[in-house]
Amino acid sequence: MKNPSSRYEMKKENSEGQVVHGLFNCFLASSVAYRCAQPPPHKHEAVMTKNCSALWGLGITLTSSLLKTNHFSVFMGVIDIYNASSLCLTKTNTGFQHFAVPQSQSHRPSCLIQGNGRRVVAMASTVPSSIEHVNEVQQGLTGDSFIRPHLRKLSPYQPILPFEVLSARLGRKPEDIIKLDANENPYGPPPEVFEALGSMKFPYVYPDPESRRLRAALAEDSGLESDYILAGCGADELIDLIMRCVLEPGDKIVDCPPTFTMYEFDAAVNGALVIKVPRKADFSLDVEQIADVIEREKPKCIFLTSPNNPDGSVIDDEDLLRILKLPILVVLDEAYVEFSGIESKMKWVKKHENLIVLRTFSKRAGLAGLRVGYGAFPLSIIEYLWRAKQPYNVSVAAEISACAALQNPTYLEKVKNTLVQERDRLYNLLKEVPFLNPYPSYSNFILCEVASGMDAKLLKEDLAKMGVMIRHYNKKELRGYVRVSVGKPEHTDVLMECLRRLS
Repeated sequence: MKNPSSRYEMKKENSEGQVVHGLFNCFLASSVAYRCAQPPPHKHEAVMTKNCSALWGLGITLTSSLLKTNHFSVFMGVIDIYNASSLCLTKTNTGFQHFAVPQSQSHRPSCLIQGNGRRVVAMASTVPSSIEHVNEVQQGLTGDSFIRPHLRKLSPYQPILPFEVLSARLGRKPEDIIKLDANENPYGPPPEVFEALGSMKFPYVYPDPESRRLRAALAEDSGLESDYILAGCGADELIDLIMRCVLEPGDKIVDCPPTFTMYEFDAAVNGALVIKVPRKADFSLDVEQIADVIEREKPKCIFLTSPNNPDGSVIDDEDLLRILKLPILVVLDEAYVEFSGIESKMKWVKKHENLIVLRTFSKRAGLAGLRVGYGAFPLSIIEYLWRAKQPYNVSVAAEISACAALQNPTYLEKVKNTLVQERDRLYNLLKEVPFLNPYPSYSNFILCEVASGMDAKLLKEDLAKMGVMIRHYNKKELRGYVRVSVGKPEHTDVLMECLRRLS
């Protein structure tokens, strides 16, 4: 017989009549007593409602401070792993406190108060489920009462809609929709990915919890040993995993808007506080202000994106090094680094104990739908992420696809160069639109400020009616902006024709 524990909730009134809540644990005695006989009543017995002759030993230890006062008005709901029972802790004329239930429910005394009344050894059997609990804690419960309070106020993340939903809303076939709103790679993955998925042999077997094959391929691709690499179900999973491992509720993070809103969202989910240090007018980091906030507020970590989403700017090495010297964990998101021409900072984690670098296959390899991300971590940090991560977080299909994509670096390089070339073309064309002010970008998207005479949200809606999807933001710092992903040349041509019609 195992020793399962039960948790009891107690409520009492103190001398001022205030309600005080307390919790104490009840543990099943290791040597279980099995009795069918009824013991004679005792002057200070604790009686539990039972309808079965099989009686179990239940050791109940009460908090001593809880029993020092005689001003009790208590009800406890008792739940163990077998069934439920109700007890009342009452005051007697002798000064002892004891457990009792109404005599109409049971005539079998099975518990005895011992010593000074601070320890009770109870003998109890299972309770028929037909007996109703009179438990104030459970009355009036609704499902949302079990949800953590801060999550009841959480606004959900607003993701981009998939083709199927867009098709239904717009009344257009998916192939007739030009999707330039989510920074997806329009060329998709290398042909090796489709071949690998078609020949997948063991989809019914759980994936490798350590993603060994993928991490080995990533080590070869990045030049960083696999011990420093952890794979995830997209970089989004790793962002949340980092926060779960690093942040206590109430801890602070630094966010530099406008940027990827997942940082703020995951911080809210994990009960962290977000300190916002806005970027400068050119979207560069305000390093002076960041340093001041870190010194004053003592945040745990800062999330930086380079190239930054949504404007496509990159962080200078000098600024990054300065931030790395500060007492804070730096999480550098390099989801779009391939389009920047700048070398990844993954290898930096070997010499900076406070640096984490995140990457993804969504943009580079066209695998957004399969959710494959990875990160480079100092060894002193990655050990704890291994302990906390879900065991099968990268699916068999995702790992096979990512490995197959890495087998064709020529294709990946060609697609990257094609997108960079089209980005430059798109930027020059957008500069010709009278109501748009595009910003230079090192990524696969371009942020545009919409002139005051044109409403940015209305522009997005008008283009959607024509079958062209772009991104509009509800955040106040980006309310007058739209973001356009880089597509194929024919996508750019259709976009420009639609913009000319709206001019």
